[in-house]
Amino acid sequence: MISQLGTSGNQTLTESLVKAIQRYDGRLVSIMEVCGTHTMAISRYGIRELLPPNVRLVSGPGCPVCVTPSFYLKSALELCRREDTILATFGDMMRIPYKGVSLLTEKAMGRDIRMVYSPLDSLDIARQHPDKTVIFLSVGFETTVPVTAITVLEAAQQGLDNFMILSANKTIPAAMHLLSSDPEVAVDGFLYPGHVSAVIGSSFYEELAKAYGIPGAITGFDPADILGSILYVLEQIRDNKATVANLYSMVVQPGGNPIARGKMDEVFEPSDAVWRGLGQIPGSGLRLREKYRSFDAWGLINGSVEERDEEAGGCRCGDILKGKCLPSDCKLFGKACTPETPIGSCMVSSEGTCAAYYRYQ
Repeated sequence: MISQLGTSGNQTLTESLVKAIQRYDGRLVSIMEVCGTHTMAISRYGIRELLPPNVRLVSGPGCPVCVTPSFYLKSALELCRREDTILATFGDMMRIPYKGVSLLTEKAMGRDIRMVYSPLDSLDIARQHPDKTVIFLSVGFETTVPVTAITVLEAAQQGLDNFMILSANKTIPAAMHLLSSDPEVAVDGFLYPGHVSAVIGSSFYEELAKAYGIPGAITGFDPADILGSILYVLEQIRDNKATVANLYSMVVQPGGNPIARGKMDEVFEPSDAVWRGLGQIPGSGLRLREKYRSFDAWGLINGSVEERDEEAGGCRCGDILKGKCLPSDCKLFGKACTPETPIGSCMVSSEGTCAAYYRYQ
């Protein structure tokens, strides 16, 4: 397995990291990665299988599609059935089921639903179809929100009054506070996300570690990056310390990206948000500021959809997102629930924990 972890250039490094991790002889610990890309990389490279039995890796709510509550999809389905509406979305949202229905099945029935690669693509659609309302399904963390903010600013500047967004955007800091303090989660260390951290910076995590006494590491996505971060966290636990290492300093700065954060703050303001598996987390969502509220598609819903998350019968996606269980602990996993017939969002998204386990493990 080690031979599959990288090229000959870092073969020696990965081998030494694995050996150092396997020498850990302390108490049983759980380390949570809070990034869907890390989840996929860990499964792809078989990193879990290289760890000693007293080191457990669990996946957190690092996949934005996975933590999007069911009522958001129900709202999107309601909007796509409007005769004058074009729905634009990233691909992962297309196949998430809600009571047996998805945007993909609606598209097959003739609804105008289009997959885009950037929210800016939605503006092109709006310009081409001035007689239609174009709604972009805005789902994501700090990594993608700045581009959405720029899209709204462009729409305002161009006077595109037929463009709107349905925001399910969320921010990582409030969720990290919850994960750090929830006794049900019981995490001993964190692998922090690289892409999100490039925007919000590393300083936040240092404050988090100090507040809760939980060490962590910001890391990239190569096997050596991930193994190095695991070793750092284990050394911190062994020495009874709680500091944060920025092992992705070529991308992540202490203050993050002030330009990207400035665009976010200009267009969005904090709001309470429901996370699948975690419930409502105060101040963890983003809604359009009053100045840009005319672009808010939630006004079209107008309270007709109850803000309540409903898990499909037997699906344990919520527990998996909290690190309470593994995909293999779900009775549906690999049987009724597969990438071809997904029941929960954790199997649908390309960054979902269940999808990663199914594909690689």
